[in-house]
Amino acid sequence: MYFKQRIDLLAQLGEYCLSAAPAWEAARHRAHIGNGWFIPEFIDVAVGQIATRFLQRDTLEAWAGSYGLAAGPATPRTVGLIMAGNIPLVGFHDLLAIFVSGHRQLIKPSVRDEVLVRHLVDQLIEIDGRVADWIGFADRLNGCDAYIATGSNNSARYFDYYFGKYPNLIRRNRTSVAILTGEESPEELAALADDVNLYFGLGCRNVTQIAVPEGYDFVPLLSVFEKYQFLADLPKYKHNYDYQLTLLILNKKYYMTNGSILLAEEASPFSPISVLHYVYYRPGEAPPLPEASGEIQCVVGRNFLPFGRAQQPEVTDYADGVDTMAFLKGL
Repeated sequence: MYFKQRIDLLAQLGEYCLSAAPAWEAARHRAHIGNGWFIPEFIDVAVGQIATRFLQRDTLEAWAGSYGLAAGPATPRTVGLIMAGNIPLVGFHDLLAIFVSGHRQLIKPSVRDEVLVRHLVDQLIEIDGRVADWIGFADRLNGCDAYIATGSNNSARYFDYYFGKYPNLIRRNRTSVAILTGEESPEELAALADDVNLYFGLGCRNVTQIAVPEGYDFVPLLSVFEKYQFLADLPKYKHNYDYQLTLLILNKKYYMTNGSILLAEEASPFSPISVLHYVYYRPGEAPPLPEASGEIQCVVGRNFLPFGRAQQPEVTDYADGVDTMAFLKGL
């Protein structure tokens, strides 16, 4: 399959993602029924992101062209791909990179997010049956030439053990933070609400901690965050909110809330569902930047990634900051 044929297929898939095809609507419904965290609103956001930012012909051609991939690899390899399942279609970028680079792939999807991935691959095969020779699924990824695996810090240790002797990309827990100055506009705070609340905060690009100057007024922030008040009506989210609120009360910890999200002062950038951590810094001093720890995917704020962009990655924004396409080109 030539490079241009692969790009044509992906562009057609992008059009399909934005369609109201009955089979696609049914797949999205099944994904929601199978995983209560995949609410229709958030599935729509994830699909729209992929279709408009990844699966555009010009974008794909420029992306592949910057790596000189039009000729394809001299010897296509088989890449074993272990996907995460924390947000809808979270592993699609890896699938896309492998396919564009001209390698074959064998996928082990997460049980939490296999409906959408399998359906989109089936759609590619329906458009061109040769795709079945390039993308497959398996419960055990034996005999692959290289591996890309995403999971928790705990599962990463197993990945290291099993795949360490092969070329590999192994990803661990990450999260994102925001730096506030206290001078943000209501529009910027509303955009930050998306960075925090989309996908219930389960993505590595979700902001789970904010750094604010001492004396910061949290009232405007909590007021703007009410745009996600509907989360409190969802049983799975409300259960987490009630549980975390109970812990804060029992531990006699100071907290703030607008009824749908809890704010608590914590040094850890990782926060539970329904909780946003915050830390203070002194005005006039450089705000803390924890990305040196290797746990931070992106930093949001003025002079950093713009507010509202955390969950709008470009095709060149790689997980863990490791260039997936360069890795694939080097196989």
